[in-house]
Amino acid sequence: MARRQQQTEDDLLMEDELAAAFLEDETTDVADESQMADELADDSDDWAGEEPAGQLAVDVYETKEKLVVRARVAGVDKNDLDVSIADNTLSIHGTLTSGDVDEAENHFVQECYWGEFSRTLALPVSVKEDEIDAVLKDGVLTISFTKLQQDTVKKIEIK
Repeated sequence: MARRQQQTEDDLLMEDELAAAFLEDETTDVADESQMADELADDSDDWAGEEPAGQLAVDVYETKEKLVVRARVAGVDKNDLDVSIADNTLSIHGTLTSGDVDEAENHFVQECYWGEFSRTLALPVSVKEDEIDAVLKDGVLTISFTKLQQDTVKKIEIK
């Protein structure tokens, strides 16, 4: 019982320390915030107008006979996707366009990524590169590969 009470008191002390840390952050000088904003604006010039390509998130799993790669590409037209394979390495490139927002005068919130994205990954198992099925349905790109069966072990003769 005493141990439980001590643990509760320790938890309260940690909460007080956290609260104090957050309160100290709120007292940041307005001039400091302005200087930080100016520094961020100066750093944005380093990109020279080019935004880096976004990285596409993927799920990769296998079944008994297939290797499957899935990626959410909602809003991307299949003509704006480029999927290729070479030396057991899969590459997916695409472009997500935001549509016509030229008349927008002021963005209040802009969280969606628009632009080019890509992902290149080495496949974890060997696949038959001539037996690939790629389907874009409901905003999900699913690429299925037939796995090479490697059940047989080949003995290597040492000379």
